[in-house]
Amino acid sequence: MSPMSEPRGLRAELEQLTTEAFRPELAEIDRLPTLDIAQLMNGEDAGVADAVARRLPEIAAAIDAIADRMARGGRLIYAGAGTAGRLGVLDASECPPTFNTDPSQVVGLIAGGPEAMVTSVEGAEDSKELARDDLDALGLAPLDTVVGISASGRTPYAIGAVEHARALGALTVGLACNDGSALAAAAEHGVEIVVGPELLTGSTRLKAGTAQKLVLNMLSTITMIRLGKTYGNLMVDVRASNDKLRARSRRIVALATGATDEEIERALTETGGEVKNAILVILARVDGPTAARLLAESGGHLRAALVTAVG
Repeated sequence: MSPMSEPRGLRAELEQLTTEAFRPELAEIDRLPTLDIAQLMNGEDAGVADAVARRLPEIAAAIDAIADRMARGGRLIYAGAGTAGRLGVLDASECPPTFNTDPSQVVGLIAGGPEAMVTSVEGAEDSKELARDDLDALGLAPLDTVVGISASGRTPYAIGAVEHARALGALTVGLACNDGSALAAAAEHGVEIVVGPELLTGSTRLKAGTAQKLVLNMLSTITMIRLGKTYGNLMVDVRASNDKLRARSRRIVALATGATDEEIERALTETGGEVKNAILVILARVDGPTAARLLAESGGHLRAALVTAVG
């Protein structure tokens, strides 16, 4: 193979991708007033939610499969490069404070490691072997789920992660922004959110990145709802690690119970600040240890524990 043949082949491949398409009608965008450019961007973004809506059945099926495995002790692992990898790391990092998950329960892998969060790591996204090594370092198991994320749907790191995970019996999801992607084809659950060409040619941190963020929000949030991490639309497993979250904890207990401030403080003190336990103490009129036992027996599902407590 000549030195030029591989870049030429890659260029031809990229030219076939919707996310890389050139839009001649925007060739003079740099000459427009700032407000006009902002209006163009806002109009582009407005269609992203509709693109996600067209794939809701596939997203829901993936969530049910993820929740089933996580309920049996599995982990949720995101794997991507560049923007896609950063979005995965972001979503994973927000699960512990939001849902009181262990940091090892939802994990974000980015090609090139932590350094790649803030700078480009040369060649990392092109390595399937690197993805396999990163998953092996986590001790990937069959109950785990690996979500490969790639706007193009052709990134070797994301595809390698999905292929390796599937070979080990783990659940796999491929999240891409082009139809007929290799990533979606490699995964058990393929989710392709086609948002169309970007405002800036090939800048998939824009609409494609927004679409990926929306889907990752769904994967983690609805999975946690299925796992009993919420009560209605209240974050009853929130971790009160700072003043704002401590205030939010009190407000959540108040919204769930309608109790007085004094009752709430007493319940939170009795349960060591655990919101879910405090709600159960107030609504079921049980003590802290009984609340903890009822929740343990219900797998952490507050609604089920309440049914058991009040008959």
